[in-house]
Amino acid sequence: MLNALVTNLAAEGEAHNPLIPAWYDIIWSALWFLVILIVVWKIALPRLTKMLDERSAAIEGNIAKADEAQKQAEAALEEYTRQLAEARTEAGEIREAAREDGKKIVAEAKDAAAAEAARITATAHTQIEAERQAALVSLRSEVGSLALDLAGGVVGETLTDDARATAVVDRFLADLEASEKAAK
Repeated sequence: MLNALVTNLAAEGEAHNPLIPAWYDIIWSALWFLVILIVVWKIALPRLTKMLDERSAAIEGNIAKADEAQKQAEAALEEYTRQLAEARTEAGEIREAAREDGKKIVAEAKDAAAAEAARITATAHTQIEAERQAALVSLRSEVGSLALDLAGGVVGETLTDDARATAVVDRFLADLEASEKAAK
């Protein structure tokens, strides 16, 4: 098609280049270009610059807020970590104190039990000794009366003198105890 256009123009005798527009088109295009350039330069460009500056300021403000929030979060994390370490240390101290208290309580309970056992043992020994003494007194009187009755039967007379009878019984029991000790 371009070939046909060039051929038609060559046939008409004009030597006009079809790629270059006419002078009136260039002038009107330049005039409208200047009007559009002035409108963009005076109205659109300031508004666009203002909007971009506002966005830039908002972004920078948000970045600053994010940095501040990050710093606060890091500070809170450090505080939490410190408090957690303190709580663990305090828990360890409490456990150790509880162990020590437990040991003290067990030792006190053992001491109290030993003291109670010693008291019960002493009471039992005292009671046994008292019962032994009572049995010994009872035995002396019974053995004494039996011995006097037997001696009276052997001798043929009644031994009614209590002082003499008591002395005989005591001598007899002392001889008996001495012979038991010698046997052991």
